[in-house]
Amino acid sequence: MTTTSPSRPRTGSAEPLDVARLRADFPLLSRRLPGDVPLVYLDSANTSQKPQVVIDAIARHYREHNANVARAMHTVGAEATAAYEDARATVAGFIGAARADEVVFTKNASEALNLAAYTLTTGLGPGDEIVVTEMEHHSNLVPWQLACERTGARLRWFGLTDDGRLDLAAARRDGLVNEHTRVVSLAHVSNSLGTVNPVADIAAWAHAVGSRGAGATVVVDASQAVPQMPVDVASLGADLLAFTGHKLLGPTGVGVLWGRFDLLAALPPFLGGGEMIEIVRMSGSTFAPPPHRFEAGTPPIAQAVGLAAAIGYLQQVGMTAVAEHERQITGYALTALAEVPGLTVLGPTDNIDRGGAVSFSLADVHPHDVAQMLDGRGIAVRAGHHCARPVHERFGIQSTTRASFYLYTTTSEVDALVDGLLATERFFAR
Repeated sequence: MTTTSPSRPRTGSAEPLDVARLRADFPLLSRRLPGDVPLVYLDSANTSQKPQVVIDAIARHYREHNANVARAMHTVGAEATAAYEDARATVAGFIGAARADEVVFTKNASEALNLAAYTLTTGLGPGDEIVVTEMEHHSNLVPWQLACERTGARLRWFGLTDDGRLDLAAARRDGLVNEHTRVVSLAHVSNSLGTVNPVADIAAWAHAVGSRGAGATVVVDASQAVPQMPVDVASLGADLLAFTGHKLLGPTGVGVLWGRFDLLAALPPFLGGGEMIEIVRMSGSTFAPPPHRFEAGTPPIAQAVGLAAAIGYLQQVGMTAVAEHERQITGYALTALAEVPGLTVLGPTDNIDRGGAVSFSLADVHPHDVAQMLDGRGIAVRAGHHCARPVHERFGIQSTTRASFYLYTTTSEVDALVDGLLATERFFAR
């Protein structure tokens, strides 16, 4: 079996990426669009492109090892089960989990966060509080709203400063996290503001004072963090952490919920069905230990295999190198965008504790018009509220355009973005 290796050093290297060589690993990045214009893909916070090694791993699994897992007693079934469980171990190692059975496969981060919100809140009632932030993706807001409606618990949140960071001073002054707090759930990196939040500090606060002195449970939405930087669940102080495969060079249809094993073992099932059971009788059922308790039905087998291939690719590139490239390309973009007349960045304009998603408004031009004008030049960005409407309401705007970068983004692509924005500003200023 042969695999395609990435073009950069092993995990931990801080050497600069050879982006031109690395881009050759991503077939779609060489695509020409209508009008024979090159694709400039600046929408990686939405979904990342896939290297050939991931495409090959998925195709190989379907071609050579396609069977259901944990059920078939034949050779191909055993191969599929081994590949699926190996993928679980790969994910565990990538995020610093203590053991592989702390990793639950879901269909995406949204399902993982819904699983957390449903199972953690079954015993809550009036007088209990759940704390989120004003910058959350809807996937880490709506499930907690539904939990509060179901249980009578109260939802509270960290507000934001004018530069797009959590207002920690106000939160501490107001006792936002207190003895009534049962859960604190927050994004590690905002998908709309780019802000990197001080998760470890907030987790320490929540564990010290929440839930009547027993400590609140801390849930982290790491969908924008795990692809961009080294993430170690123990160092973060998280109790549960969710992310998705398709932003991590992997396929769609697979997500991850990591949890401390003792916590997972104490949680009830989320979905019922095959493989999550221990014994089933007409009078009642008992349930399998984690992680299988939370993986009802046929899981995303080929998708997990593809995710493991994506992680292997990133480990060979080196997550330290990925994070440094993200920092450099984002800094370059922030400086270049500052030269565009009428452009306002939503969120931090400095490059400290900031991820590679930059949302902005351009004078009085509607973001959809901006995106359409850029698309005519082959530049792919996102326009809208980015599943983070409360953030936009906080800053008094309906929507923004967002450019987001990754390990394959070049400075010439940022230059193309700026040129496109300058042309758009001139067109609408006529």
